[in-house]
Amino acid sequence: MKPTSAPPLSRIPWLSSGPAIPSRTATHLLLFAAVAMTFTGMFDTILGPDGALYAQLSKEMVLRGDYVRLIFQGKDWLDKPHFPFWMAALSFRIFGFTTWAYKLPAILFLLMGARYTYLLGSRLYDRRIGLWSAIILLTSEHIILSNNDVRAEPYLTGLVVAAVYHLYRSLEARFRGHVVAASAFTAAAIMTKGLFVLVPIGGAIAGGLVLGGRARELFRGRWVLFLLLTCLFITPELYCLWAQFDSHPEKLVFGQTHVSGIRFFFWDSQFGRFLNTGPIRGKGSPLFFFHTLLWAFAPWSLLCYAAVVRVLQRVRRAGSRAVPEWFTWSGAALGFIMFSLSRFQLPHYTNILFPFFAILTAHYLFTTYSRPTIRRMARVQRITGLLLLLLAASLAILFRGSGWVWWALLLGILGAGLIGHGTQRTQAASPETIGRQSGWVVLAVNLYLILGFYPTLLTYQAGSEAAKWLNRHEPGREVAAFTDPIQPDLAFYLHAPVRDLDTLSLRRGAWGGASIVYLPEHMRSQLRDTGTVLATFGNYPVSRLSLPFLQPARRNQQVEPYVLVKTN
Repeated sequence: MKPTSAPPLSRIPWLSSGPAIPSRTATHLLLFAAVAMTFTGMFDTILGPDGALYAQLSKEMVLRGDYVRLIFQGKDWLDKPHFPFWMAALSFRIFGFTTWAYKLPAILFLLMGARYTYLLGSRLYDRRIGLWSAIILLTSEHIILSNNDVRAEPYLTGLVVAAVYHLYRSLEARFRGHVVAASAFTAAAIMTKGLFVLVPIGGAIAGGLVLGGRARELFRGRWVLFLLLTCLFITPELYCLWAQFDSHPEKLVFGQTHVSGIRFFFWDSQFGRFLNTGPIRGKGSPLFFFHTLLWAFAPWSLLCYAAVVRVLQRVRRAGSRAVPEWFTWSGAALGFIMFSLSRFQLPHYTNILFPFFAILTAHYLFTTYSRPTIRRMARVQRITGLLLLLLAASLAILFRGSGWVWWALLLGILGAGLIGHGTQRTQAASPETIGRQSGWVVLAVNLYLILGFYPTLLTYQAGSEAAKWLNRHEPGREVAAFTDPIQPDLAFYLHAPVRDLDTLSLRRGAWGGASIVYLPEHMRSQLRDTGTVLATFGNYPVSRLSLPFLQPARRNQQVEPYVLVKTN
């Protein structure tokens, strides 16, 4: 049964008069701007190392005409499954090896996720909550950043919520097409990240049924069909892993032979990271995602926390039946707990839960009818918006990238406008005005980040800058590169082969027919022929910013110079 929808605004006296209700056009305009924002970073240089590595792996797929094996710099690569690389490779085949061709399929999957977030929110509640769920998702800080720094998360975000939507629809429809669609989306998600995506997908449905008093639904034949089809749809991934690794036990992977790609897929890449026993390890904290969510889901994070508190209060007072629906709550909670208990944690992991968070937040925002609470919401969101604008303006002034004066001035004007809006009568506050104000603020902040901050920041990614220089001044010339850590952006952006060097071959001058060497400046003295320096580039790990680097006076001390040397 569909949960009870929120009552119309016309039944809430203090919200039913005149200008207190913004027009539907204004909300649609915000949605259009949020969709447009997803495309603004398509032409920004791909961030390394991960984004550039994924792009290069996909590029090598196309160049070799081999879509089974993942190869990087001539070596077998075993870390992530194939699906996002297949999507990027398909885009490269159609549009060529460009930045925007790499980012386009990921953005389309994210927009698909926004569409399914709208559909799921509409099904669970009503169209207004569905619409605002999509807006909240698209205006969440880390979602916007992930459309610029493209890895696997935009794909996962769309695939997970699509699978949950079709599983939910299968509960109320005899048509088995929803089960087939859910299986296909689930299999694609597994072939993007691994088995752990089953936790938010299965948790959303199982938790929703059990806590909603419909546990008997778990014993239907549709779930057997769902699991069988999912297993069938992941066979392309299993075949690729078998062909590249299991059928070649002599290969050296992670420093050892007899490495099973299928075992890594089912265990080491998931449970191995969770238990910190696999070849790739990390250090986790149970509280990591609690504070990460504050900025990653900004400007909606405090409303999301308030939504959680309200549910806990309702459950304590009246039991689980007091909550309208448990599907999104179960998916979000189980996924969040899983990530928090894992020993391998990164901020972008929670992106796949953002569709659930968005629906929860929209429901809380539009089912709060207490006038004092609405006032507090408006005040909290106004303060959050001011802080975001202040931080962005401070970053523009501190970093001093291209056009920083104008960006700082624009953000300051927006902040002043937000303060002025706060002087209006609080009776004018409504869920729409609160949401619309928060959405425009975060879009303004990210417009600066994507169009003002990142283009300057990425000039300190030496590999891509060197490749662009070579394409202009030494087109088609093979390059020998010594980089530690690796700089896959050089290989992706260079329109010529790149030969990977180790220390021994560097000293011996054994780099084949390449007459140009790319290496750190301090390593140049180890060349037998020190040659002629063609160009110098400052390198900094741009995905790990620090305060000294952001300050122009101290930046050169943080940047490592790399040189292009032409040997005789």
